[in-house]
Amino acid sequence: MSTTRSIDIRTEIPGPRSRDLLARGETAIAKPLQVYLPVFVAEALNSTITDVDGNTFIDFAGGVGVINVGHCHPKVVEAIQEQAAQFVHTDFTVVPYASYVELAERLGDLAPFAGPTRAAFFNSGAEAIENAVKIARLATGRPGVIVFEAAFHGRTMLAMTMTSKVHPYKTGMGPFAPEVYRAPFPDAYRGPSPADALAEIERMFSSHVAPSHIAAIVFEPQLGEGGFIPAEPEFVEGLRRICDREGIILVADEVQTGFGRTGKMFAMEHFAVEADLMCVAKSIAAGLPLSGVIGKAAVMDAPHFGAIGGTYIGNPVALAAALAVTDIFAEEGLVGRANVIGPRIRERMLAWQTRWPQIGDVRGLGAMLAMEFVSDLASKDPAPDLAAAVIDAALDRGLILLKAGISGNCIRVLCPLTIEDAVLDEALAVWEDALESVLA
Repeated sequence: MSTTRSIDIRTEIPGPRSRDLLARGETAIAKPLQVYLPVFVAEALNSTITDVDGNTFIDFAGGVGVINVGHCHPKVVEAIQEQAAQFVHTDFTVVPYASYVELAERLGDLAPFAGPTRAAFFNSGAEAIENAVKIARLATGRPGVIVFEAAFHGRTMLAMTMTSKVHPYKTGMGPFAPEVYRAPFPDAYRGPSPADALAEIERMFSSHVAPSHIAAIVFEPQLGEGGFIPAEPEFVEGLRRICDREGIILVADEVQTGFGRTGKMFAMEHFAVEADLMCVAKSIAAGLPLSGVIGKAAVMDAPHFGAIGGTYIGNPVALAAALAVTDIFAEEGLVGRANVIGPRIRERMLAWQTRWPQIGDVRGLGAMLAMEFVSDLASKDPAPDLAAAVIDAALDRGLILLKAGISGNCIRVLCPLTIEDAVLDEALAVWEDALESVLA
């Protein structure tokens, strides 16, 4: 068996060159831009990142769920180079280009909608969310939006209002956008149940807002920043029933769950019902800024001419990358790959949970997995310090991990779906060693 290692730690972490860049940043970069890990990347390839000091890490953060096809996949790089040599920008709504039409067709075929679809492209996940709300408001003639506790939908003003976590995203940011109403999200570990969460929406219609006032219900099929909590089928089916009964648009935020992460191309495929609109971003273009709203044709076509748009929406270089991403998924079977690596990671997490009672819960769909740290199994009190200590210990050993959860007490997996078996095994061994050092 090969003993080749991907991890190569040559200096203390951070190394001298990263420390120098951190110091320079202190006098050049706005302080609110918090740096999560103190290592500066020099190059990245598939599931590894090498920093400016020559240290190589395995990447389980994936640019926050952006690198499902791996860093610098050759087909993505080639597509970017070819498009950049032809033209970089015209604004699709001024001088259009074929790649916009082609990607809209492909995503319409891939997305879980039974009837005809339409697509529109933007730059970020937050932009996709805001445009989905605009479309829903114009399609229904209503202003209100229902969102959920622990949700994350972005950091622009309306998306930030829809986001649930207060610090650091919303502290001091008010006044917030009006007509946003928040309901509880079901959680198999902490509650409420799906039935109770649905009942709370029904109570909202009596105590907070009339259903005839609501344009859209926006939800994540599995919470992302909120702690990787999957929506249960009973809940999603209940949302669909409410929306059908009240003429409300159901919007699935697939920004983090999309593109194979959950073991389906899109997480909505886990459920027996369809959304009306679906927001995508992150792994759609392997790191280039691109997002989209895909939806039922009748809803997408309802707004007036010119209601959505923008200078940089659907940039041709990003679209070229996205077309390459869809090719890679088909050619390399990456949705199936998520269903291989996901169970392997879950099996190890469950084994760790039996060893260390500080791991209160293991959860997620496909390869979109997380573990939650608690100080006590009975009280389930969040233990963010433990999660942070494990992340630090893993980084010192060459593994990049990422937090999640309202209390910051979860560690999530967002590794490339292209990760090699040997590299995955190496990463899990390092993660276990980090857990041992902190929890034993």
